[in-house]
Amino acid sequence: MATGLEVAASNIASLLSALAPTIAIILVTAGGITYGLAQTQPGETRGKWQTVAIGMVVGGIIVMAITGAASFITEQSANLLKPT
Repeated sequence: MATGLEVAASNIASLLSALAPTIAIILVTAGGITYGLAQTQPGETRGKWQTVAIGMVVGGIIVMAITGAASFITEQSANLLKPT
């Protein structure tokens, strides 16, 4: 019988699994747009905006990688908890 905490954790996991690809695409797209707009700024502000843009792109790539490997990570972590 599933407890309330287990059901809540499962619901949160399924919600994040559904939202992760959308969040990753938004981060990469917003990072590209920000980087492009940073090119129109003076030198002293350009570096700040480029840093933000690269951070968004890298964050989007990390979210994509974790989302893609989520099932593998789940299987491996479940096997670590099994007694030998």
